[in-house]
Amino acid sequence: MNIVVCVKYVPDATADRSFDSSDSTVDREGVDGLLSELDEYAVEQALQVAEENDGEVTVLTVGPADAADAVRKALQMGADKGVHVEDDDIAGSDAVATSLILAKALGTLEYDLVFFGMSSTDGTMGVVPTMVAERLGLPAVTYGSEITVDGSTVTVRRDGDVATETITATAPAVVSVTDQSGEPRYPSFKGIMAAKKKPVEDLTLSDLGIEASEVGLDAAWTKVLSFAPRPPRTAGEIVTDEGDGGVKLAEFLASKKFV
Repeated sequence: MNIVVCVKYVPDATADRSFDSSDSTVDREGVDGLLSELDEYAVEQALQVAEENDGEVTVLTVGPADAADAVRKALQMGADKGVHVEDDDIAGSDAVATSLILAKALGTLEYDLVFFGMSSTDGTMGVVPTMVAERLGLPAVTYGSEITVDGSTVTVRRDGDVATETITATAPAVVSVTDQSGEPRYPSFKGIMAAKKKPVEDLTLSDLGIEASEVGLDAAWTKVLSFAPRPPRTAGEIVTDEGDGGVKLAEFLASKKFV
């Protein structure tokens, strides 16, 4: 069984993120980047399925040169090989363009299943898996909390707020998993050393038959028109309880429209 995991290189969510004043896109140079935490769950589930079904895992990413770090982390976790689509014209691409690039890249690979995380930790849209499935003409089974594969049948348990659904699909299929699907493994020293010898294929837009005009900031369906830094935190208000603390608290909450 061949499995492809699509992952994203994102700015560290714990860092002080901002926008680039030149084009109003996320500033990716002024903050450290890493493999999206939610994509680690997809890598973990893909590895588990591959181990149970004598499979091979390929990790696919789209992004700048530094995005190779996301591929490397997945290889250290146990993936067998990587594919990195890098091109200057990709910068500023939205979800629609990203889904196009991923679908074209997947067209160069052999796969039975395509795994995604539930969303990226920077855009947090969660729409790319379904967009890719639509472009490829494949069933999409999203937000899985538990994944099992039996032959060509993939079964996904989806846990909602008020109910749990069990959904099946026939491979090839696109699957996205949540952060409830199982704790991702940490790369071992052996895995870190082995990753250095694993192959990573580099692709450009021309390799995929994509025109520059189809991707990038100019082709994006949405744009940031303006932005401002978050205002500094102000000092809190101290309420002295003179027997009416509860009333004062209720009045404060009402003034802020919390109640």
